[in-house]
Amino acid sequence: MKNIITKLSILITILIIVTTSACKKLLYEEPKDAPYEQTFWRNSKDVRSAMAGNYALLRNAITDKSNRYYMYGDAIAKNYFTIQYTGDGLEGIQNGDFTFQYNLNSLANYTLYYKSIAMSNLILSKVGAMTNSQLSTEDDPTEFKNNTLGQAYFLRALSYFMMVRVWGDVPVVTQAYEDPLNAPQLPRTPKAEVMKLIEDDCHKAINLLGWTYANSGDAKVTANKGSTYALLAHLYLWRATMSNVATDAPNLVDVNSADTTINTLISRGGYALTDTANYKNTFIGRSTEGIFEINVSENTLEGSNSSVGGSFLNETYVKGYGNNPRYYVVPSYFNNFYTDTDIRYKKGFDVTLPDKPMCIKYSNVIYRNPGQKLNPYLSNNIIIFRLADMMLLKAEIALYKGDTPTAINIINTFRKRNDPNPVLVDAVLSRDEVMDEYITERSKEMFLEGHLFYDLLRTRKYSNVVEWLPVERFRKEGYYWPVDPALFRNNPLLKQTTYWLGKV
Repeated sequence: MKNIITKLSILITILIIVTTSACKKLLYEEPKDAPYEQTFWRNSKDVRSAMAGNYALLRNAITDKSNRYYMYGDAIAKNYFTIQYTGDGLEGIQNGDFTFQYNLNSLANYTLYYKSIAMSNLILSKVGAMTNSQLSTEDDPTEFKNNTLGQAYFLRALSYFMMVRVWGDVPVVTQAYEDPLNAPQLPRTPKAEVMKLIEDDCHKAINLLGWTYANSGDAKVTANKGSTYALLAHLYLWRATMSNVATDAPNLVDVNSADTTINTLISRGGYALTDTANYKNTFIGRSTEGIFEINVSENTLEGSNSSVGGSFLNETYVKGYGNNPRYYVVPSYFNNFYTDTDIRYKKGFDVTLPDKPMCIKYSNVIYRNPGQKLNPYLSNNIIIFRLADMMLLKAEIALYKGDTPTAINIINTFRKRNDPNPVLVDAVLSRDEVMDEYITERSKEMFLEGHLFYDLLRTRKYSNVVEWLPVERFRKEGYYWPVDPALFRNNPLLKQTTYWLGKV
């Protein structure tokens, strides 16, 4: 590519006045076409439109190309679920081969993340320079400005965090360019520096954001302090365990930082676990335990007709889908992980087809033509962070600290909560055995939420599930993705991911 944000002039084209000035909820703002720099960034309506564009760009980045968020975080851990062969190359990633042409041109290309990052940079630059008089329609112009900047820092940090887990070293862009086509070519920045930027952006966001929302419609699906603390906790644990994979010993400074961060989140955030009687409401979205979600709701006509959840469904759930789902859960997964009475098994899966079980966590189907059951859309938010995730991470932290009893207590609390006949973790188990139980519990709680592969890497339990990743490949960072060769054509400063040199 000409540079890492080549052709990002599309960002300028989405910044325009919203359709109705009466509606103040951020996600109801609709970016339009063809504004000009001299006519934009004049008032708070422009700012709201820009922020709506920022969230839309991130959503596009993670849902594009066969729902890449789930491909990276779940699908490559093959023994969790299977992608049936379709000829597009996705089956290759379940065998650790990321070199299929489709995968290189799509999942190995990070351009869409940089569109979101470029928008964040633009907002930080332009809104940072706006005066209170320009934002005078807001009840508190300073608070509005701070909140906007905080969200932009969060979205930039989240975009980089998603990339650093997939590629490791990635180019860092923090400057807003008036002419993206003439932005400088940049090399990949070492992952340690990328993670430091994420940490710094999170701290800036925390200082600018509040715990609550001015508009109830923005809750869960826009950033606040809680969203940022959750991201920061995940960053600390990733950095603690994945900065140096030559060793399995975590960096306890980062582990302790993650612990403190989660404690603050839980004590201050006001979140509560969803009642198990309403289990599936968690995955429709905006539940009491939701911390940050990507809006994919039909309430705002933003449902999906191509979501990962739909790939697990058949005619029973969506008219016209046929008998067999495209993706299905590995049958042995249930034998190894669940009891028949676990609520997550009973309400999260359909085993009517014993050889092709379906995950039905995301099956809130709404027809835009309900009379004839035509135009089906899934109305399930993408859950990025939720309370159960944070609470389980406390068990992982305890194990890194050598506090096995605390980890056992957390795991058993989840099992008692979700299963009237739980198989509890025995207090006599070793730390390593309890870590096995922990990763089992994470897989039950977080199945198809974009976390499982990263959980396996952090805890070094990948060999139990990911057949294509032996220790030798792990030590060579062979879990990172290659970079699409198309991105090298006009940027000689880029280098291929080390493991994939000579293979792509």
